[in-house]
Amino acid sequence: MKNKVKEQRLIQEISQTEFAEQLSVSRQTIHAIETGKYIPTTTLALKIAKLLNKKVEEVFILEKGD
Repeated sequence: MKNKVKEQRLIQEISQTEFAEQLSVSRQTIHAIETGKYIPTTTLALKIAKLLNKKVEEVFILEKGD
């Protein structure tokens, strides 16, 4: 699964630390999501999209084979 978390976070000028605090997760979790090393739970993905003011489909993209 690809995602645009980092891209959208930077557009809104939010640091990883601030973003993590707003989502009640660690900065390392945000880093892992942004680099594709961790796929968030449905709940966390929805919270991320909401915080970025985007639809979940605009932030997380299924790839062939997912």
